[in-house]
Amino acid sequence: MPGVAHTETRFDRRLAEILEYAIEVFYERGYEGASMRDLSRATGMSLAGLYYYFESKERLLYLIQKHTFKTIVQRLKERLKDANQPEQRIRVFILNHLEYFLSNQKAMKVLSHEDDALKNGFGAEIAAIKREYYHTCLDLMDEFKAAKGLEFNSRIAVLSLFGMMNWIYTWYKPRVDADASELARDMGDIFLRGICTGGQRGTRRKV
Repeated sequence: MPGVAHTETRFDRRLAEILEYAIEVFYERGYEGASMRDLSRATGMSLAGLYYYFESKERLLYLIQKHTFKTIVQRLKERLKDANQPEQRIRVFILNHLEYFLSNQKAMKVLSHEDDALKNGFGAEIAAIKREYYHTCLDLMDEFKAAKGLEFNSRIAVLSLFGMMNWIYTWYKPRVDADASELARDMGDIFLRGICTGGQRGTRRKV
């Protein structure tokens, strides 16, 4: 039905606009410091209208997180289809993460700071998407380890990689630092050399 498709498209577009405004408010005031009245003013919707579509600011944060993580995961899946070598696949993971991060720095800062704000079913659903993303990276790390004949803790390697990537907003300066592509290459070099050196069989210190 053409009319239904048009309505859905218009709604999706409006929803995306509201989420962008919500990101700005959460970025400036913090999730706890923001109120529905603040969000109402920022979006241009009446308070009653905002409550009609979003019963709480928690739902807005949930939708921001859901959109962000599902977008990152979907883009990664598409890119990995064209990558066959284990090292290349890890580098694709890094590039995909950094490209989205640097293009959506305010949203990523909100997500980093409000990681545990969601409760009830909202938190559980987002946690499931994040687990999928984590396990994808874990599988890539295991593939690389097996292909190179290395021995290292894949979990620690994955969490260390996320630590490198997720806090980039605290120091990244567009006029000083490289773009996402070059940054992903350099960060990938540092990370991969590290796990290759530390994971060589026979070189690990026994305790």
